[in-house]
Amino acid sequence: MYMPFQLFFFSNTVWKRFRRNGLAMVSLVVIGLFVCVAVLGYIIAPDNTPHADLQTIELQAKPPGYQQSFLLIPLTAVEKKSWLTAILQGRPARFKYIPIQQYSIQGNQLEFQRYIDEDTTVLEKMSIQDIVGVSKQPIQTFIVQKTFWLGTDMLGRDLLSRLIIGTRTSLSVGLVAVLISLLIGIGLGSVAGYYGKWVDALIMWGINVVWSIPTVLLVFAFTISMGKGFWQILIAIGLTMWVNVARLVRGQVMQTKSLEYVQAAQIMGLSTTSILFKHILPNISGPVMVLAASNFAMAIIIEAGLSFLGIGLQPPQPSWGLMIKENYHFIITSKPFLALIPGFAIMLLVLAFTVVGNALRDAFHQQSN
Repeated sequence: MYMPFQLFFFSNTVWKRFRRNGLAMVSLVVIGLFVCVAVLGYIIAPDNTPHADLQTIELQAKPPGYQQSFLLIPLTAVEKKSWLTAILQGRPARFKYIPIQQYSIQGNQLEFQRYIDEDTTVLEKMSIQDIVGVSKQPIQTFIVQKTFWLGTDMLGRDLLSRLIIGTRTSLSVGLVAVLISLLIGIGLGSVAGYYGKWVDALIMWGINVVWSIPTVLLVFAFTISMGKGFWQILIAIGLTMWVNVARLVRGQVMQTKSLEYVQAAQIMGLSTTSILFKHILPNISGPVMVLAASNFAMAIIIEAGLSFLGIGLQPPQPSWGLMIKENYHFIITSKPFLALIPGFAIMLLVLAFTVVGNALRDAFHQQSN
C-alpha cells in the first residue's frame, strides 16, 4: 500500500528494486547520454551552423568516415550571435567551404584542384590576398581537412551533426508532450475521480469522445488548424496524449479516496485542494510516472511519423523522421546507412524509455504488494 506523501523518487525501496534490473539501468544510462547530447547540441556537433545545414553539394551521400580537404573562403557579412544564442540556435557560417584535392602556391596565387565528384576535378586559381584578407594569417590555416564520421546526406550535410541536433528535437517533443498530457490529464482525472456523479459523467463523456478518434488523425487535425512548425507539433502531440493519463488518474483517485487517511483528512476539514495535492496525488505518482515514460516514447514515434509524412517539422530543421524521409530511397541502394542511422536512433531511444517504464511498473507493483 502507498503511504501518504511518499513520492516515487523519494522511495529508497522503489529505487533498490529498480536498480536490480540491469537492463533498466543500462536504458537509464542511454537516456542520460541522449539528454547530454541534446543539451550540448551545437557545442559538440561538428557542424554548428543553425540546424546543422551547411551544404556541400559535391559531397552527396558519402560513406561513414569519409575525409575531405576544404579551402575556407571568409564570408564578409556574418551576423554576430551571443554565446547563449549560439548554444541554443547555432552560429552562422563564417566561411564558404570549397572541397579541394591538391593545391600549390604560385607566387601570390593559390592553385588548387576543385573537387566535383569522384572522377572529376577542375583546376582553379585564387589570389592569396583575397582569401587571407586583413587577417594576415598563413594561407595554410585556410585549408582544413574534415572527417564525416557518419557520412553525409543527399545535400552534402554532415549526418552526425544532423543526428545530434535531431536528438534535441526528439527529446523536446517528448518532454513538452508529456508535460502537457500530465497537466491536462491529472487535472481532469483527479477532478472526475474525486467528485464523481455528474462531474465524472461529463468529464468521462469528453474523454470517451477524444478516445474514439485515432491519435494520428487527431494530431493531423491539430497540425492543420495550428499550422506546421516546431511548437505546433509539440502542442498537437501533447493535446492528443492526455486521455490515457486522465483515465488512469481517475481510476487511481477513485480507489485512493476511500482509504482511511483520506477520510481522516476530510473529517479534519482539510480543503479539497489540500487533500488532492498533499494526500492523494503523491500516492498515485508511481503509475502516473510509468505511463509518462510510455507516453514519452510514443511522442517520439508520433513526431518521427509526422515528419516522415511531411506534416511535422519542416526543413531545414533536423528531425530523425525527416532524415529518414529525405534519405529512405537510399535503402535499396548501396548507401542504406543514410536512413538506417536515424532509424536506429529512434529505435534505441524508444526502447530505452519502454524498458525504464516497464522496470518502474515492476518496482511499484512489488512495493504495493
